[in-house]
Amino acid sequence: MKIWMVIPAYNEARSLERILRRLKEKNLNVIVIDDGSKDSTYTVAKLKADIVIRNEKNLGKGMALRRAITFLLENEKFDYIITMDGDGQHSASDVDKFINEASKGENFVVGNRMDNPQGMPKTRIITNKLMSWLLSKMVSQSIPDTQCGFRLISRDVLEKIRFRANKFEVESEILIKAAKESFAIKSIPIHSIYFRRIKSKIHPLIDTLRFIRFLCTLNDKEK
Repeated sequence: MKIWMVIPAYNEARSLERILRRLKEKNLNVIVIDDGSKDSTYTVAKLKADIVIRNEKNLGKGMALRRAITFLLENEKFDYIITMDGDGQHSASDVDKFINEASKGENFVVGNRMDNPQGMPKTRIITNKLMSWLLSKMVSQSIPDTQCGFRLISRDVLEKIRFRANKFEVESEILIKAAKESFAIKSIPIHSIYFRRIKSKIHPLIDTLRFIRFLCTLNDKEK
Protein backbone atom coordinates (compact mmCIF):
# COMPACT_ATOMS: atom_id res chain seq x y z
CA MET A 1 0.00 0.00 0.00
CA LYS A 2 1.56 3.28 -1.12
CA ILE A 3 0.37 6.60 0.27
CA TRP A 4 1.36 10.13 -0.71
CA MET A 5 0.98 13.07 1.64
CA VAL A 6 -0.29 16.10 -0.31
CA ILE A 7 0.34 19.50 1.28
CA PRO A 8 -0.69 22.82 -0.31
CA ALA A 9 1.25 25.67 1.31
CA TYR A 10 1.18 29.45 1.03
CA ASN A 11 3.70 31.37 3.15
CA GLU A 12 4.01 28.51 5.65
CA ALA A 13 7.79 28.10 5.92
CA ARG A 14 7.94 27.93 9.72
CA SER A 15 5.15 25.41 10.27
CA LEU A 16 5.92 23.46 7.09
CA GLU A 17 9.45 22.61 8.22
CA ARG A 18 8.11 21.07 11.42
CA ILE A 19 5.38 19.13 9.59
CA LEU A 20 7.75 17.73 6.99
CA ARG A 21 10.23 16.63 9.63
CA ARG A 22 7.49 14.67 11.43
CA LEU A 23 6.21 13.08 8.23
CA LYS A 24 9.65 11.99 7.09
CA GLU A 25 10.16 10.35 10.49
CA LYS A 26 7.19 8.18 9.49
CA ASN A 27 8.86 7.38 6.14
CA LEU A 28 5.97 8.84 4.15
CA ASN A 29 6.11 10.13 0.59
CA VAL A 30 5.37 13.86 0.51
CA ILE A 31 4.45 16.26 -2.29
CA VAL A 32 4.23 19.98 -1.49
CA ILE A 33 2.54 22.57 -3.69
CA ASP A 34 4.02 26.00 -3.01
CA ASP A 35 1.13 28.23 -4.04
CA GLY A 36 3.09 31.38 -4.91
CA SER A 37 4.64 31.92 -1.47
CA LYS A 38 6.70 35.03 -0.80
CA ASP A 39 8.63 33.56 2.13
CA SER A 40 11.01 30.57 2.18
CA THR A 41 8.27 27.92 1.83
CA TYR A 42 9.74 26.68 -1.47
CA THR A 43 13.25 26.36 -0.02
CA VAL A 44 11.98 24.41 2.99
CA ALA A 45 9.91 22.13 0.77
CA LYS A 46 12.82 21.42 -1.58
CA LEU A 47 14.98 20.34 1.35
CA LYS A 48 12.52 17.93 2.94
CA ALA A 49 9.72 16.93 0.51
CA ASP A 50 10.03 14.24 -2.17
CA ILE A 51 8.33 16.35 -4.86
CA VAL A 52 7.70 20.10 -4.95
CA ILE A 53 5.41 21.88 -7.39
CA ARG A 54 5.59 25.66 -7.46
CA ASN A 55 2.91 28.07 -8.64
CA GLU A 56 4.50 31.34 -9.71
CA LYS A 57 1.57 33.23 -8.19
CA ASN A 58 -1.09 32.40 -5.62
CA LEU A 59 -3.85 30.47 -7.41
CA GLY A 60 -5.81 29.13 -4.43
CA LYS A 61 -6.01 25.88 -2.52
CA GLY A 62 -8.26 24.18 -5.06
CA MET A 63 -5.88 24.80 -7.92
CA ALA A 64 -2.93 23.68 -5.82
CA LEU A 65 -4.61 20.37 -4.98
CA ARG A 66 -5.65 19.85 -8.59
CA ARG A 67 -2.07 20.27 -9.80
CA ALA A 68 -0.70 17.83 -7.24
CA ILE A 69 -3.35 15.18 -7.82
CA THR A 70 -3.02 15.42 -11.60
CA PHE A 71 0.75 15.05 -11.29
CA LEU A 72 0.48 11.98 -9.07
CA LEU A 73 -2.15 10.29 -11.24
CA GLU A 74 -0.01 10.79 -14.33
CA ASN A 75 3.40 9.98 -12.85
CA GLU A 76 3.15 7.80 -9.74
CA LYS A 77 1.72 4.43 -8.73
CA PHE A 78 -0.13 4.86 -5.44
CA ASP A 79 -3.18 3.63 -3.56
CA TYR A 80 -4.09 6.67 -1.46
CA ILE A 81 -3.35 10.30 -0.82
CA ILE A 82 -3.67 12.06 2.51
CA THR A 83 -4.22 15.79 2.20
CA MET A 84 -3.27 18.08 5.06
CA ASP A 85 -2.74 21.81 5.46
CA GLY A 86 0.68 23.37 5.78
CA ASP A 87 -0.20 25.89 8.48
CA GLY A 88 0.23 23.55 11.43
CA GLN A 89 -3.48 23.22 12.21
CA HIS A 90 -3.35 19.50 11.44
CA SER A 91 -1.36 17.21 13.73
CA ALA A 92 1.08 14.80 12.13
CA SER A 93 0.28 12.39 14.95
CA ASP A 94 -3.22 11.97 13.45
CA VAL A 95 -1.79 10.64 10.17
CA ASP A 96 -1.62 7.15 11.66
CA LYS A 97 -5.40 7.20 12.11
CA PHE A 98 -5.87 7.73 8.39
CA ILE A 99 -3.33 5.05 7.51
CA ASN A 100 -5.26 2.65 9.74
CA GLU A 101 -8.45 3.44 7.81
CA ALA A 102 -6.63 2.81 4.53
CA SER A 103 -5.61 -0.63 5.81
CA LYS A 104 -9.32 -1.36 6.29
CA GLY A 105 -10.02 -0.53 2.64
CA GLU A 106 -11.90 2.74 3.19
CA ASN A 107 -12.08 4.95 0.10
CA PHE A 108 -12.75 8.36 1.61
CA VAL A 109 -12.12 9.46 5.20
CA VAL A 110 -12.50 13.01 6.53
CA GLY A 111 -11.11 14.38 9.77
CA ASN A 112 -13.66 15.62 12.28
CA ARG A 113 -12.72 18.49 14.62
CA MET A 114 -16.26 19.33 15.66
CA ASP A 115 -16.59 16.92 18.59
CA ASN A 116 -14.02 19.02 20.44
CA PRO A 117 -13.35 22.25 18.48
CA GLN A 118 -10.97 23.61 21.11
CA GLY A 119 -9.62 27.02 20.10
CA MET A 120 -11.73 27.25 16.94
CA PRO A 121 -13.24 30.76 16.61
CA LYS A 122 -16.98 30.82 17.29
CA THR A 123 -17.74 32.22 13.83
CA ARG A 124 -15.88 29.28 12.29
CA ILE A 125 -17.80 26.80 14.44
CA ILE A 126 -21.13 28.29 13.38
CA THR A 127 -20.35 28.50 9.66
CA ASN A 128 -18.75 25.05 9.66
CA LYS A 129 -21.75 23.44 11.32
CA LEU A 130 -24.10 25.20 8.90
CA MET A 131 -22.11 24.10 5.84
CA SER A 132 -21.72 20.58 7.17
CA TRP A 133 -25.44 20.22 7.88
CA LEU A 134 -26.36 21.47 4.40
CA LEU A 135 -23.78 19.34 2.62
CA SER A 136 -24.72 16.23 4.60
CA LYS A 137 -28.31 16.70 3.45
CA MET A 138 -27.18 17.09 -0.15
CA VAL A 139 -25.11 13.90 -0.22
CA SER A 140 -27.38 11.86 2.08
CA GLN A 141 -24.45 11.02 4.34
CA SER A 142 -23.56 12.37 7.76
CA ILE A 143 -20.33 14.38 7.53
CA PRO A 144 -19.86 16.49 10.68
CA ASP A 145 -16.84 18.48 9.43
CA THR A 146 -17.14 18.95 5.67
CA GLN A 147 -14.64 21.82 5.65
CA CYS A 148 -11.76 19.84 7.13
CA GLY A 149 -8.89 19.47 4.67
CA PHE A 150 -7.27 16.56 6.53
CA ARG A 151 -8.45 13.62 4.40
CA LEU A 152 -7.65 10.17 3.10
CA ILE A 153 -8.75 9.63 -0.52
CA SER A 154 -8.20 6.48 -2.57
CA ARG A 155 -6.92 6.45 -6.12
CA ASP A 156 -10.25 4.90 -7.18
CA VAL A 157 -12.04 8.05 -6.02
CA LEU A 158 -9.57 10.41 -7.66
CA GLU A 159 -9.79 8.61 -11.00
CA LYS A 160 -13.59 8.86 -11.08
CA ILE A 161 -14.13 12.50 -10.17
CA ARG A 162 -13.12 15.76 -11.81
CA PHE A 163 -13.15 18.82 -9.61
CA ARG A 164 -12.81 22.40 -10.78
CA ALA A 165 -12.89 24.68 -7.72
CA ASN A 166 -9.93 27.01 -7.26
CA LYS A 167 -10.43 28.16 -3.67
CA PHE A 168 -11.54 26.64 -0.36
CA GLU A 169 -14.83 25.40 -1.83
CA VAL A 170 -12.76 22.53 -3.22
CA GLU A 171 -13.33 20.75 0.12
CA SER A 172 -17.07 20.65 -0.61
CA GLU A 173 -16.80 19.88 -4.31
CA ILE A 174 -14.75 16.72 -3.78
CA LEU A 175 -17.23 15.43 -1.20
CA ILE A 176 -20.25 16.06 -3.41
CA LYS A 177 -18.74 14.41 -6.45
CA ALA A 178 -17.41 11.42 -4.53
CA ALA A 179 -20.86 10.89 -3.03
CA LYS A 180 -22.43 11.10 -6.49
CA GLU A 181 -20.13 8.25 -7.50
CA SER A 182 -21.60 6.24 -4.59
CA PHE A 183 -18.48 6.32 -2.41
CA ALA A 184 -19.11 6.11 1.33
CA ILE A 185 -17.53 8.97 3.26
CA LYS A 186 -16.32 8.15 6.77
CA SER A 187 -15.35 10.63 9.49
CA ILE A 188 -12.77 10.12 12.24
CA PRO A 189 -11.94 12.41 15.19
CA ILE A 190 -8.77 14.48 14.92
CA HIS A 191 -7.14 17.17 17.01
CA SER A 192 -8.28 20.76 16.63
CA ILE A 193 -5.20 23.02 16.63
CA TYR A 194 -5.45 26.79 16.51
CA PHE A 195 -2.75 29.38 17.10
CA ARG A 196 -3.91 32.84 18.13
CA ARG A 197 -0.86 34.49 16.54
CA ILE A 198 -1.64 33.00 13.12
CA LYS A 199 -4.30 34.66 11.00
CA SER A 200 -6.46 32.14 9.17
CA LYS A 201 -6.62 32.37 5.39
CA ILE A 202 -10.29 31.37 5.60
CA HIS A 203 -12.76 34.27 5.82
CA PRO A 204 -16.02 32.93 7.30
CA LEU A 205 -18.39 35.41 5.61
CA ILE A 206 -16.63 35.56 2.23
CA ASP A 207 -16.05 31.84 2.02
CA THR A 208 -19.60 31.05 3.16
CA LEU A 209 -20.97 33.24 0.37
CA ARG A 210 -18.56 31.61 -2.08
CA PHE A 211 -19.73 28.20 -0.84
CA ILE A 212 -23.39 29.11 -1.44
CA ARG A 213 -22.60 30.48 -4.88
CA PHE A 214 -20.64 27.33 -5.67
CA LEU A 215 -23.60 25.12 -4.73
CA CYS A 216 -25.92 27.20 -6.91
CA THR A 217 -23.66 26.93 -9.96
CA LEU A 218 -22.41 23.35 -9.49
CA ASN A 219 -24.95 21.76 -11.83
CA ASP A 220 -24.25 24.37 -14.52
CA LYS A 221 -20.53 23.63 -14.38
CA GLU A 222 -21.16 19.94 -14.94
CA LYS A 223 -23.16 20.55 -18.15
